[in-house]
Amino acid sequence: MTATYIEKLIKEGEGFTVEFKECSNALNNSGELAAQLISGKSGQFTERRLFPYATFDDMRLDLIPAVKRLALSHNSKHPWKDMTDDEFFRSAGLYEEDKMSGKKGFNLAGILLLGNDDVIQSCAPGYATDCIVRRENLNRYDDRLIVETNLIEAYDKIFEFIEKHTLDRFFIIGNQNVSIRSRIAREIVSNSLAHREYSSSYRSRVVIEREQIVTDNWSRPQFDGRIDPNAFTPRSKNPLIAKFFVNIGRADELGSGVRNLYEYTRIYSGGEPELLEGNIFKTIIPMATMGTDLKVDLKVEQQTLNRTLIERRVLDVLKANPEATLQDVAKHTEQTLYAIKNAVQKLQSIGCLKREGAKKKGLWVVNESNLERMADE
Repeated sequence: MTATYIEKLIKEGEGFTVEFKECSNALNNSGELAAQLISGKSGQFTERRLFPYATFDDMRLDLIPAVKRLALSHNSKHPWKDMTDDEFFRSAGLYEEDKMSGKKGFNLAGILLLGNDDVIQSCAPGYATDCIVRRENLNRYDDRLIVETNLIEAYDKIFEFIEKHTLDRFFIIGNQNVSIRSRIAREIVSNSLAHREYSSSYRSRVVIEREQIVTDNWSRPQFDGRIDPNAFTPRSKNPLIAKFFVNIGRADELGSGVRNLYEYTRIYSGGEPELLEGNIFKTIIPMATMGTDLKVDLKVEQQTLNRTLIERRVLDVLKANPEATLQDVAKHTEQTLYAIKNAVQKLQSIGCLKREGAKKKGLWVVNESNLERMADE
């Protein structure tokens, strides 16, 4: 039984007498469910809860320069550039005044984003992300990381954990070499951190399995069931945190994340993700290539990937310096001459590279129209 269902039942009044006991038991047995129903009816966001006794000493002010650099790399004219720390927190909506009570202070969004670990655990004791790899040891785990720090550093830690335990696959999109795995990881992490309900003691999880990645976190659902990317109305659970992530380039505008996840997953594995709305929001992302042996030796795949990366680096060097010798390329890429010769032969065989002019004074010509073939080889 969800808060959405209880609210609907109370509003309609139908069957209320018959199901009142069930509703009462559900609320008594779940503090999160009761809190969710109350906060939903009041229209309040948990992230805006004020903590008037939190001070600047409780904040990681050392992170602000890095945050500003991220914002400026995303927007060179970002208004945070020349702000003082106080102006920065107020501009981002992380320090505010409650116009009803007159209370002033850092809100939960500010503490989660930039608070030190002690104040985060004091203000949001249930906050944590449990990252697990479960491929061989299905009863326990192969690797584990529990993240309980501020959301800025938590993003990096979870992102790196996913990168560590999943195979990267590069694709040519718009003549650019793109890591689809990294883009999927970005959507997973930003969604998990920006759209969970932080009043709950439910520990969010990111579970990397042999064939898929599964995430779950407590939520404030609009409905129960699977999200259709073509027919859903996005609603931010934490608009201040979500907007902050957009400002520093770690998330896109509301609603685009779902569509991005569908697009990137189709490219990466040929499958489709499942996004299941409910008190516990769950995401299932297939990561194994469809139509292949799911028990493929990852070492073999990684060797193939490494070879492809060398070929791309060779193209980059020769495109920038068409007169370069193979010895120059080997030195620049820090590869052996043997590896560079093999890469050049492969590139010439598929039409991505050709030699024009004399053997010693000729030029290398990169054929960008054939780059897509390299991604398929």
